[in-house]
Amino acid sequence: MLQLLCHVAMEPPVSFTAEQVRNEKVKVLQAIIAPSVAEVQDMSVRARYSAGHAGGDDVPGYLQEDGVPADSVTETYAALRLEVDNWRWAGVPFYVRTGKRLARKVTEIAVTLKPVPHLAFSQDGSLGVQPNQLVLTLQPNEGVSLQLGAKIPGTRMIIRTVNMEFLYGTAFLSQSPEAYERLITDAMRGDATLFTRNDEVEAQWRICDPIVTAWASTPGPPVAEYEAGSQGPKEAEGLLREGDRWRAI
Repeated sequence: MLQLLCHVAMEPPVSFTAEQVRNEKVKVLQAIIAPSVAEVQDMSVRARYSAGHAGGDDVPGYLQEDGVPADSVTETYAALRLEVDNWRWAGVPFYVRTGKRLARKVTEIAVTLKPVPHLAFSQDGSLGVQPNQLVLTLQPNEGVSLQLGAKIPGTRMIIRTVNMEFLYGTAFLSQSPEAYERLITDAMRGDATLFTRNDEVEAQWRICDPIVTAWASTPGPPVAEYEAGSQGPKEAEGLLREGDRWRAI
């Protein structure tokens, strides 16, 4: 997730070489404010799934899975609120989350644009305008979609969110190589662009270490629960700033 965050927040490299790309990623990681152990509870949520309905089947909770100890405190869901403290991204929250047995298996980056300072479409009966959102989907179907406001045909000024969508497989009639296929090919070619450099790994652990330490402490932050096949734990709502919301899975 931190790698995806880097690719969103990094500045354009001076050239598309392994060293220049990784230099820009390290700058992003160094600008992320690492939490203290005491702050972890305010910027992170961990949880595990309970019994529910996922993938068309009734499934047991994590603690009922074969081989899982009854007193396990292992999480199956994690959500964080991070900030990149630099000129471009100061004050912009970055929400990252991952989990098992959620409503859908998908990997995507959603960039919500800031709302305009003045809304001209304020006639009576208007449904209002939501901020535009750019969604980059990595799995299962690679593509890009842009959610924007469009006027519903008619005499009234009523705005509704619509999608403009590009799908890689539809446009090119083929799918890109699997992740490990690409990495193995790059390794044979000697291209290190997609590989993590030592200082990059250390910068990532600087952010993760306080979280891991706090979660492993006794007593650590509680492990919330969410029903299998759901959107995740309700406690994750507490990470959001006023006016923000999680994208539906």
